[in-house]
Amino acid sequence: MRQFHKGKQTMRKCIEDVTALQLRLKKIIGQLTGVQKMLAEDVPCEDILTQLNAANGALHRLSFIVLDGHLRHCVREGIEKGNADETIESFAEALESFSKMA
Repeated sequence: MRQFHKGKQTMRKCIEDVTALQLRLKKIIGQLTGVQKMLAEDVPCEDILTQLNAANGALHRLSFIVLDGHLRHCVREGIEKGNADETIESFAEALESFSKMA
């Protein structure tokens, strides 16, 4: 099993209000559950696309908040501790992951 946090700071270190992120994620899950019901009820495609777009936007915003927290806390701390090269590499990886979101 892959260890996601090996040598990296964890989410709670970077994000001050994890509870708020969890609430956002619950809302996104609710949106997707709504889409699932819309599919079962044979709702018009335009309505389904509208809901999918809203869920995608919310997920993108959630990802941005995580990236922003990583930059403001983890990257700053890594540079202040003298680990600039490793920290920049880690941020570049995070930015690449974020940029792959469509």
